[in-house]
Amino acid sequence: MKFVSTRNASLQVTASEAILQGLAPDGGLYVPESFPSLATVNVHEISSYPELAFEVLAPFFEDDVLKDDLAEICIDAFNFPVPLVKLHEKQMILELYHGPTAAFKDFGARFLASSMEKLLKKQPRKLTILVATSGDTGGAVASAFAGRKGIEVKVLFPKGRVSARQQQQLTCWGGNIKAYEVDGSFDDCQKMVKDAFMDAKVSKEWGLSSANSINLGRLLPQSVYYVYASYLYHGAYGVKPTFIIPSGNVGNSCGAYWAFSMGSPIERIALAVNANKTIPDYLKEGEYKPRQSIATLANAMDVGSPSNMERLFNLYGDIATFRKMVSATSVDDESIKATIKEVYDELGYVICPHTATAERVRRDLPSSDDTIVVSTAHPAKFEAVVEPLIGTQIPVPEALASLLAKKSEFKSVGCDYRELFAE
Repeated sequence: MKFVSTRNASLQVTASEAILQGLAPDGGLYVPESFPSLATVNVHEISSYPELAFEVLAPFFEDDVLKDDLAEICIDAFNFPVPLVKLHEKQMILELYHGPTAAFKDFGARFLASSMEKLLKKQPRKLTILVATSGDTGGAVASAFAGRKGIEVKVLFPKGRVSARQQQQLTCWGGNIKAYEVDGSFDDCQKMVKDAFMDAKVSKEWGLSSANSINLGRLLPQSVYYVYASYLYHGAYGVKPTFIIPSGNVGNSCGAYWAFSMGSPIERIALAVNANKTIPDYLKEGEYKPRQSIATLANAMDVGSPSNMERLFNLYGDIATFRKMVSATSVDDESIKATIKEVYDELGYVICPHTATAERVRRDLPSSDDTIVVSTAHPAKFEAVVEPLIGTQIPVPEALASLLAKKSEFKSVGCDYRELFAE
């Protein structure tokens, strides 16, 4: 299996090469040259989530230097539950927040960290991970890479645009993890990362790679839980579910489209966005116009220029096909708050602001049956928003509580990527 740049199909690399590079040399994102079929995977005979992950991902690592390590990587990365919870009738919610930092980003970050550690043992080199975060990515990456030998991590987060608990998760590690508070938006952080990669001297000197969802090693494992949940749902009800996904940088959503491309029993995929309407506006107007992000209650989705749209354009290049395959609905802050309260009052179930965008979209569908809402983060990470709405305190997961007790350290910088390397 080879991977090609979204900007040049003749630029081909292996999975390991794509993982170490992060971004393709031409600035494009790596995508599979083709998608393997799940027809040969007997899902119903698989006994565990790590085993399923191995079976789904193995074709992507055929003839790769990590081929013989893949099973161990999956066992190391996916050591937490992935519950598919029934809310009402045939309406399910996929809880992806049971990892060490209570967010779905743990899946990709832990897989990437384990893969990179294995690769460095085979091919010793200097490696510096640059990662921009709108909230949850940075904490997951910091947790996954903390203490990994030979790897330095620089986490960039936008000043004043992450929750207090998210910021604590980003900045409490020390050691090989360095955090930077950027005087700008997430899009500014993301641009700094891309600019650093395109600076040949800096990239070579520091051995740069990325842990954002632009990195193939983040995206591939995110496709697995869509395979997992769709087969569970199909087996239980005999129909294909529709996934409703809170979407910011579109990496999580892209994982669902890749699972669909492999043949998962998925009826369709609907994206829920906050007040950042880049994708809905593109679907309406037919012209793609990235813009500066707007701050919302669902802060991890505050992205005005989603990187992984480049991968979706690679899948569905013309606007007619894109409109056929992709739908996106914007949900404002007042609707987010109302949905959090409604779900708790009706079901006694607590959701975070991001999950609320997807649940709002589900509730506005003509028929909300045969649906799976993707729950991306534990509501305890957003207690300042959620607790006043539901009128009760949210228990803090043990893993999160231990991080909140640590000392926070970070450096404040502007929007020039060169400040990250002036040490």
